[in-house]
Amino acid sequence: MAIQIEDSVLVRDYMSGDEKALEILINKHNQRISSFIYSKVLDRDITEDIFQDTFIKVIKTLKRGAYSEEGKFLPWVMRIAHNLIIDHFRKNKRMPKFDCNGDFNIFSVIGDEQLNAERQLIKEQIDSDLTLLIEELPEDQREVLVMRIYKNMSFKEISENTGVSINTALGRMRYALINLRKIIERNNIVLTN
Repeated sequence: MAIQIEDSVLVRDYMSGDEKALEILINKHNQRISSFIYSKVLDRDITEDIFQDTFIKVIKTLKRGAYSEEGKFLPWVMRIAHNLIIDHFRKNKRMPKFDCNGDFNIFSVIGDEQLNAERQLIKEQIDSDLTLLIEELPEDQREVLVMRIYKNMSFKEISENTGVSINTALGRMRYALINLRKIIERNNIVLTN
């Protein structure tokens, strides 16, 4: 029976120059991280690319000695993978315009293709701020919002993918937008055209 070595020990060993420790870490979490990525992108090749990019980022961070989340290796790697998934959808222009009922529409800024250089910079900053804000949402709300906004999935598709009813998916989306508004207000972020 193989002895499970704690992630924190493997990370420390790798940062001390033991290359084998990283291989053990990757093998240990490969299935979980790959499944997570695949569940979002639904494509084997893209999953493989994002998985590799995730570990390139992990390696760079560890080599720089910038890793400080002792004992929380997997959630940290999952966050990196999650951000790379969002980057993938953004690069592939699969972020549709989102029409929200009511006057609150943070996504109207994101859909405009005819942006001059200054507005492009502002748009990129808002995209990046938005990604961080979305991270603060509860997992179930974040999942529905990412599927709807970044993947352009219908509520029927979201329902099938998450195993909840369409009404529950709609409810989670509604709460995600309400919570996002609260987070934006709390951070005093102004989103304007």
